[in-house]
Amino acid sequence: MRRRCFYFAPLVALLLVMSSQSVTLAQSEPPAADPVASSDALEARIAAAAERVKNDPPVHEREDPIGVPLEELRLEIQPLRKDVLEERVGIWLTMLQQKIRERNRLDIAANDETDSELKAGLTRRSTRVQAEVKAVEERANMLINLLDDRGGDVTEYRRYVAQATGQQINWLDPQIVLAWATSETGGLVILFNILRFLGILIAFWIASKVIGALIGKAMGRVAKDQSDLLKRVIKKNVARVVMIVGFVVALGQLGVNIGPLVAAIGAAGLVIGLALQGVLSNFASGILILVNRPYDVGDAISAGGVTGKVERMTLVNTKILTFDNKIMHVPNDAIWSGVITNITGLATRRVDLTFGVGYSDDIDKAERIISEIVTSHPKVLQDPAPTIKLNELADSSVNFIVRPWSKKEDYWDIYWDVTREVKKRFDAEDIGIPYPQRDLHLPGPVEVVLKNG
Repeated sequence: MRRRCFYFAPLVALLLVMSSQSVTLAQSEPPAADPVASSDALEARIAAAAERVKNDPPVHEREDPIGVPLEELRLEIQPLRKDVLEERVGIWLTMLQQKIRERNRLDIAANDETDSELKAGLTRRSTRVQAEVKAVEERANMLINLLDDRGGDVTEYRRYVAQATGQQINWLDPQIVLAWATSETGGLVILFNILRFLGILIAFWIASKVIGALIGKAMGRVAKDQSDLLKRVIKKNVARVVMIVGFVVALGQLGVNIGPLVAAIGAAGLVIGLALQGVLSNFASGILILVNRPYDVGDAISAGGVTGKVERMTLVNTKILTFDNKIMHVPNDAIWSGVITNITGLATRRVDLTFGVGYSDDIDKAERIISEIVTSHPKVLQDPAPTIKLNELADSSVNFIVRPWSKKEDYWDIYWDVTREVKKRFDAEDIGIPYPQRDLHLPGPVEVVLKNG
């Protein structure tokens, strides 16, 4: 019994210590905060922050106006009137003038300096100031563009900015060129940005090829029954989208603000869409053709008033090679909005022929001759069996319809061979193929008077 108590004693002691600590912590905890008081304090802090923000000076009056983000400047100048904007443009152009003068004085000092270390230092300082010139130029152009939207005359402002912001570098002085090249915003940085730009383009070009090939293989496995045209169009357009994304990303590496570029692309797309409604109609028709697959490359079709073989198709038009060897580019809208006849869409075709014999000829003999010619032709299919029937008692002849079946590539061979052989056998068997004729019965005497002149 004592041994068991000895075993449980440490556990009991540990429980007593933990309970005493919890009691101590509970006694030392501060009282719960009043939620009403906390809410009032938060509102007071929010009001103080709002008052402080309201009294903040404008961007151009701050200690470092150039370091203010563009988005903050854009939000600040958005509600300004035209007269206030003109005043602000003048302030930023004055700032731009000062920065350009500071840069030019540094360039002059660097050109006149003989101490190589001092020359290099002045050139680096000039390069840093040039970066500030670019920043001020970007912000000034933002105000000028907004002033232009408000109806202000900004021609002189834009001409001044374009003419004043250039930087002249003495390319004949190796020290200046070296200092400029090794500066934070100099030649090497520009060179690396260009190399990154080209590298990104090459990487996305390779990616577009790889993704296009993968999509082609995937569609070949998953969508085996889809049109080859659809697979080709999807593959090409996915590759183009990848390249467009790569180009935008590469421009971002050059320091180009791609936000306005994307907005400009969207606005241009809207304008182009309104101006090219016919092209978009052809585009939509091309999508419907690719999805519904009324024909494919290599099919002989009759559509849009053109008959021939489909050579190629884009989302705008279809290239058709006519049987007399002419290339016809037919708009997809003209094809989709009309009747589309796929001449070679199926593996077999029926050859429709009509042969007429005279009323005085033996029709059983004529039918037997036609049947022998048709059934003996090696390219005529036996299943379905050919149809040879007396079909019509016409004005000048008794007409047989002859309808053998063939593979689609043998259609014209059967048509021409059977027609030729029927003419030869009819001549040999003395069966006439009558000309169209009409008998006129006139009541009473008829006087025919022929007059000369």
